[in-house]
Amino acid sequence: MTPGLIERYAGKFGAEARTRLRGWQEFVRAVPAEQRLPGNEADLLASVNSFFNRLRFVTDLAHWGVEDYWASPAEALASNGADCEDFTIAKYFTLKELGVPIQRLRLTYVKAVKLNQAHMVLAYYAQPNTMPLILDNLINEVKPASERPDLIPVYSFNDDDLLIVRPGQRDVSAGNATQIRLWRDLLDKLEKELRY
Repeated sequence: MTPGLIERYAGKFGAEARTRLRGWQEFVRAVPAEQRLPGNEADLLASVNSFFNRLRFVTDLAHWGVEDYWASPAEALASNGADCEDFTIAKYFTLKELGVPIQRLRLTYVKAVKLNQAHMVLAYYAQPNTMPLILDNLINEVKPASERPDLIPVYSFNDDDLLIVRPGQRDVSAGNATQIRLWRDLLDKLEKELRY
Protein backbone atom coordinates (compact mmCIF):
# COMPACT_ATOMS: atom_id res chain seq x y z
CA MET A 1 0.00 0.00 0.00
CA THR A 2 1.48 3.28 -1.09
CA PRO A 3 1.60 6.48 0.95
CA GLY A 4 -0.42 8.10 -1.85
CA LEU A 5 -3.22 5.58 -1.41
CA ILE A 6 -3.26 6.13 2.35
CA GLU A 7 -3.55 9.88 1.86
CA ARG A 8 -6.21 9.48 -0.83
CA TYR A 9 -8.39 7.40 1.50
CA ALA A 10 -7.67 9.67 4.47
CA GLY A 11 -8.99 12.55 2.36
CA LYS A 12 -12.06 10.55 1.39
CA PHE A 13 -12.90 8.86 4.72
CA GLY A 14 -11.21 11.07 7.35
CA ALA A 15 -8.02 11.05 9.38
CA GLU A 16 -8.95 7.82 11.19
CA ALA A 17 -8.65 6.04 7.84
CA ARG A 18 -4.93 6.81 7.89
CA THR A 19 -4.64 5.26 11.36
CA ARG A 20 -6.51 2.10 10.34
CA LEU A 21 -4.50 1.65 7.14
CA ARG A 22 -1.18 2.17 8.90
CA GLY A 23 -2.37 -0.24 11.59
CA TRP A 24 -2.88 -2.86 8.87
CA GLN A 25 0.65 -2.27 7.57
CA GLU A 26 2.05 -2.61 11.09
CA PHE A 27 0.01 -5.77 11.69
CA VAL A 28 1.42 -7.41 8.53
CA ARG A 29 5.00 -6.37 9.36
CA ALA A 30 4.68 -7.66 12.93
CA VAL A 31 3.66 -11.22 12.02
CA PRO A 32 6.48 -13.47 13.26
CA ALA A 33 8.38 -15.37 10.56
CA GLU A 34 7.61 -18.70 12.23
CA GLN A 35 3.87 -18.12 11.74
CA ARG A 36 4.48 -17.82 8.01
CA LEU A 37 6.04 -21.29 7.70
CA PRO A 38 3.96 -24.16 6.33
CA GLY A 39 2.46 -26.13 9.20
CA ASN A 40 2.49 -23.13 11.58
CA GLU A 41 -0.36 -21.21 10.03
CA ALA A 42 -3.07 -21.81 12.69
CA ASP A 43 -2.00 -18.77 14.73
CA LEU A 44 -1.65 -16.73 11.56
CA LEU A 45 -5.20 -17.59 10.46
CA ALA A 46 -6.59 -16.70 13.89
CA SER A 47 -4.67 -13.39 13.96
CA VAL A 48 -5.83 -12.32 10.51
CA ASN A 49 -9.42 -13.36 11.22
CA SER A 50 -9.50 -11.38 14.48
CA PHE A 51 -7.76 -8.35 12.98
CA PHE A 52 -10.41 -7.84 10.33
CA ASN A 53 -13.37 -8.90 12.44
CA ARG A 54 -12.88 -5.68 14.42
CA LEU A 55 -14.37 -3.75 11.51
CA ARG A 56 -18.04 -2.91 11.86
CA PHE A 57 -20.43 -4.92 9.75
CA VAL A 58 -22.50 -2.77 7.40
CA THR A 59 -24.55 -3.73 4.36
CA ASP A 60 -23.44 -2.57 0.93
CA LEU A 61 -26.66 -0.63 0.48
CA ALA A 62 -26.15 1.32 3.72
CA HIS A 63 -22.39 1.75 3.22
CA TRP A 64 -21.90 2.20 -0.52
CA GLY A 65 -25.42 2.94 -1.74
CA VAL A 66 -25.58 -0.12 -4.01
CA GLU A 67 -26.98 -3.61 -3.59
CA ASP A 68 -23.67 -5.45 -4.04
CA TYR A 69 -20.18 -3.93 -3.89
CA TRP A 70 -16.87 -5.67 -3.26
CA ALA A 71 -14.51 -3.31 -1.48
CA SER A 72 -10.75 -3.63 -1.63
CA PRO A 73 -9.10 -4.35 1.74
CA ALA A 74 -7.88 -0.72 1.84
CA GLU A 75 -11.41 0.61 1.15
CA ALA A 76 -12.95 -1.60 3.83
CA LEU A 77 -10.41 -0.51 6.44
CA ALA A 78 -10.38 3.14 5.43
CA SER A 79 -14.17 3.37 5.52
CA ASN A 80 -14.34 1.27 8.73
CA GLY A 81 -17.09 -0.92 7.33
CA ALA A 82 -17.49 -4.21 5.56
CA ASP A 83 -19.95 -6.89 4.67
CA CYS A 84 -19.14 -10.61 4.44
CA GLU A 85 -17.50 -10.38 1.01
CA ASP A 86 -15.31 -7.48 2.11
CA PHE A 87 -14.16 -9.31 5.26
CA THR A 88 -13.33 -12.40 3.19
CA ILE A 89 -11.51 -10.45 0.48
CA ALA A 90 -9.40 -8.57 3.06
CA LYS A 91 -8.41 -11.82 4.79
CA TYR A 92 -7.60 -13.50 1.47
CA PHE A 93 -5.30 -10.74 0.23
CA THR A 94 -3.63 -10.30 3.62
CA LEU A 95 -2.84 -14.00 3.87
CA LYS A 96 -1.48 -13.93 0.30
CA GLU A 97 0.70 -10.96 1.29
CA LEU A 98 1.95 -13.00 4.25
CA GLY A 99 3.04 -15.80 1.94
CA VAL A 100 0.19 -18.30 2.20
CA PRO A 101 -0.06 -20.05 -1.20
CA ILE A 102 -3.30 -19.28 -3.01
CA GLN A 103 -3.82 -23.01 -3.57
CA ARG A 104 -4.63 -23.18 0.14
CA LEU A 105 -7.13 -20.31 0.09
CA ARG A 106 -10.65 -20.26 -1.34
CA LEU A 107 -13.23 -17.50 -1.15
CA THR A 108 -16.36 -19.56 -0.56
CA TYR A 109 -20.00 -18.62 -1.04
CA VAL A 110 -22.19 -20.49 1.38
CA LYS A 111 -25.75 -20.49 2.53
CA ALA A 112 -25.76 -19.32 6.15
CA VAL A 113 -28.50 -21.56 7.51
CA LYS A 114 -29.25 -19.57 10.68
CA LEU A 115 -29.43 -16.31 8.71
CA ASN A 116 -31.19 -17.99 5.77
CA GLN A 117 -29.11 -15.99 3.30
CA ALA A 118 -26.04 -16.07 1.09
CA HIS A 119 -22.77 -15.46 2.92
CA MET A 120 -19.06 -15.55 2.08
CA VAL A 121 -16.24 -17.03 4.14
CA LEU A 122 -12.57 -17.82 3.55
CA ALA A 123 -11.62 -21.50 3.52
CA TYR A 124 -8.03 -22.54 4.26
CA TYR A 125 -6.86 -26.00 3.14
CA ALA A 126 -3.66 -27.23 4.81
CA GLN A 127 -3.50 -29.91 2.09
CA PRO A 128 -5.60 -30.42 -1.05
CA ASN A 129 -8.86 -32.29 -0.46
CA THR A 130 -8.66 -31.99 3.33
CA MET A 131 -11.24 -30.46 5.65
CA PRO A 132 -10.74 -26.69 5.44
CA LEU A 133 -10.57 -24.24 8.30
CA ILE A 134 -13.13 -21.44 8.03
CA LEU A 135 -12.39 -17.75 8.63
CA ASP A 136 -15.70 -15.96 9.12
CA ASN A 137 -16.81 -12.51 10.21
CA LEU A 138 -19.71 -14.08 12.15
CA ILE A 139 -17.39 -15.70 14.70
CA ASN A 140 -13.83 -14.95 15.80
CA GLU A 141 -12.80 -18.57 16.23
CA VAL A 142 -11.32 -20.31 13.20
CA LYS A 143 -13.03 -23.71 13.04
CA PRO A 144 -12.93 -26.73 10.73
CA ALA A 145 -15.78 -26.78 8.23
CA SER A 146 -17.00 -29.97 9.91
CA GLU A 147 -17.79 -27.85 12.99
CA ARG A 148 -19.76 -25.33 10.93
CA PRO A 149 -22.98 -27.16 10.00
CA ASP A 150 -24.58 -23.70 9.80
CA LEU A 151 -22.75 -23.12 6.49
CA ILE A 152 -23.63 -24.96 3.27
CA PRO A 153 -21.01 -24.38 0.54
CA VAL A 154 -22.26 -23.38 -2.92
CA TYR A 155 -19.15 -22.36 -4.88
CA SER A 156 -15.58 -21.26 -4.23
CA PHE A 157 -12.81 -19.48 -6.08
CA ASN A 158 -9.35 -17.98 -5.83
CA ASP A 159 -6.96 -16.37 -8.30
CA ASP A 160 -6.67 -19.64 -10.21
CA ASP A 161 -10.14 -21.10 -10.64
CA LEU A 162 -13.84 -21.29 -9.88
CA LEU A 163 -15.39 -24.46 -8.46
CA ILE A 164 -19.02 -25.46 -8.00
CA VAL A 165 -19.54 -27.47 -4.81
CA ARG A 166 -21.44 -30.74 -5.14
CA PRO A 167 -22.16 -32.23 -1.69
CA GLY A 168 -20.80 -35.74 -1.35
CA GLN A 169 -18.98 -35.52 -4.69
CA ARG A 170 -15.92 -33.85 -6.14
CA ASP A 171 -16.22 -30.15 -6.82
CA VAL A 172 -16.69 -29.27 -10.48
CA SER A 173 -14.53 -26.75 -12.31
CA ALA A 174 -16.54 -23.85 -13.69
CA GLY A 175 -13.58 -22.13 -15.33
CA ASN A 176 -11.76 -19.03 -14.17
CA ALA A 177 -12.80 -16.70 -11.35
CA THR A 178 -12.63 -13.76 -13.76
CA GLN A 179 -16.08 -14.91 -14.93
CA ILE A 180 -17.35 -13.30 -11.73
CA ARG A 181 -17.98 -9.66 -12.64
CA LEU A 182 -17.47 -8.31 -9.11
CA TRP A 183 -14.16 -10.20 -8.83
CA ARG A 184 -12.98 -8.65 -12.12
CA ASP A 185 -14.04 -5.21 -10.88
CA LEU A 186 -12.15 -5.79 -7.63
CA LEU A 187 -8.97 -6.84 -9.44
CA ASP A 188 -9.18 -3.72 -11.61
CA LYS A 189 -9.62 -1.58 -8.49
CA LEU A 190 -6.60 -3.20 -6.82
CA GLU A 191 -4.53 -2.51 -9.93
CA LYS A 192 -5.53 1.17 -9.79
CA GLU A 193 -4.75 1.37 -6.06
CA LEU A 194 -1.16 0.36 -6.81
CA ARG A 195 -0.74 3.51 -8.91
CA TYR A 196 -1.38 5.98 -6.07
